[in-house]
Amino acid sequence: MQYDMLASDDVLNATVEALKARNFTPVVVNTKEEALEHIKSLIPQGASVMNGSSTTLQQLGFVDYLKGGAHGWNNLHEAIVKEEDTAKQGELRRQALLSDYYLGSVHALSQTGEMIIASNSGSQLPHIVYSSPNVIFVVGTQKITPSLEEASKRLREYVVPLEDARMKSVGAAGTALNKEFIFHGEPTYTGRTITVLLVKEQLGF
Repeated sequence: MQYDMLASDDVLNATVEALKARNFTPVVVNTKEEALEHIKSLIPQGASVMNGSSTTLQQLGFVDYLKGGAHGWNNLHEAIVKEEDTAKQGELRRQALLSDYYLGSVHALSQTGEMIIASNSGSQLPHIVYSSPNVIFVVGTQKITPSLEEASKRLREYVVPLEDARMKSVGAAGTALNKEFIFHGEPTYTGRTITVLLVKEQLGF
């Protein structure tokens, strides 16, 4: 299967309905510019914001916007990066698990509405699994696959090799598929909002 082709409208519509059935909130936009504007509309001033390392968020312009500081949000990631004391930095990371909003992407999204997120360290997973009341995933529609099984193959055969090469190209040691989360659904009783912002452009791997 080719993993870099944008989903058709029929596939996208079916995926939207499947996401809704699992208590996710799908939003479809045409461009990354529209996606960024929608994110700005979702997060109120004064909210605490944390984000994971994400090629998608970089391509979107979100990372630069966050660094610019004109948003009025509490940028928790910035505070962590600026802290030079290792012990204090660790404490800030633990406190950031309670961020009002967490932003990232997924590595594959099945037409069944299930999402796969993998990680080397797992640092972003607590936000996604439970601790942040609002999660925003930005997903290029090339990440949509026909089934959960195909989503898993996309992660292993396509995403991991590309991410490993990307990290080595910037002097890092590479990556490893150490931790993996399958997001089957969100219970209504948690009161959390999981927004899946589907962009009709290739974003991320």
